[in-house]
Amino acid sequence: MMDWSDRTCRFFHRQMTRHALLYTEMVTAQAIRHGDRERLIGFDPREQPVALQIGGSDPKLLAEAARWGEDFGYCEVNLNVGCPSDRVQDGRFGACLMAEPALVADCVAAMRQAVRVPVTVKCRIGIDDQDEDADLDRFIRTVSATGCSTFVIHARKAWLQGLSPKENREVPPLNYERVYRIKKAHPGLVIVINGGILTLDEAEAHLAHVDGVMLGRAAYHTPWILSGVDQRFFGAPASGLTRADVVERMKPYISRELARQPGLARMTRHILGLYHGEPGGRVWRRVLSENAHRRGAGIEVVDQALAAVAEQAHRLMAAE
Repeated sequence: MMDWSDRTCRFFHRQMTRHALLYTEMVTAQAIRHGDRERLIGFDPREQPVALQIGGSDPKLLAEAARWGEDFGYCEVNLNVGCPSDRVQDGRFGACLMAEPALVADCVAAMRQAVRVPVTVKCRIGIDDQDEDADLDRFIRTVSATGCSTFVIHARKAWLQGLSPKENREVPPLNYERVYRIKKAHPGLVIVINGGILTLDEAEAHLAHVDGVMLGRAAYHTPWILSGVDQRFFGAPASGLTRADVVERMKPYISRELARQPGLARMTRHILGLYHGEPGGRVWRRVLSENAHRRGAGIEVVDQALAAVAEQAHRLMAAE
């Protein structure tokens, strides 16, 4: 998720699940070649397992970017051909590439030849008038012929003309059955479903039909959902962590990052949803939102927010 799943977000999510695979926001191959690679794709080793998501349409450039990803230590490189944003279309990458399965296959083949880590593809169930099972099946068959065996499929089509990126996340109807049929038609492939999945109960229901589930906005807006992933899906014992424990784990990371680059709000924006639906959730968001953007704001703002949550919880207990 561009501008969302940066390194702070991933480090935060990793505190709640040790086993789920995390993905970076999409980074263009062009940016990796010419930009500040440490800033763009650097990450804390404690984020692992983490996959690098790349955008582009030049096989040679994508192969080079994939090598950089492997050199940085990512355990997977993912080619995004599902993002519908205007700037992505203008650069001839993202969802518009679903109209060119042969080119996507060339890109994936070049990336696979360049690295030893798995190369995977994230796509939609269709674009514009390409909205039939046969279209998606043709795309999957063409790209999987390169040896790519894992596809993350967002179960909505993308309207590249007429809908905004936000509308493309909400307006086209979800069609989970199409993703199920792809798995049934290609039992040897690993098919991961994505789109509109809000709870772990929903995720478990999908796993009766596909191999994996990707959570996007649910993990971002209601991050505590991740605290149940390891026990439910990976057989790990319950961590016993509380939300406050997660915040305490984040504090040394936030302090270190502030010393490197001031700006508390760029980090606390990722943790606003930690107390979603819980007593104190509103005051948690208010204290962080009102104070984190102030010049010189430091870890004391996080402590204030935690103290406010604890005070509200104490008041509620006293009232009972």
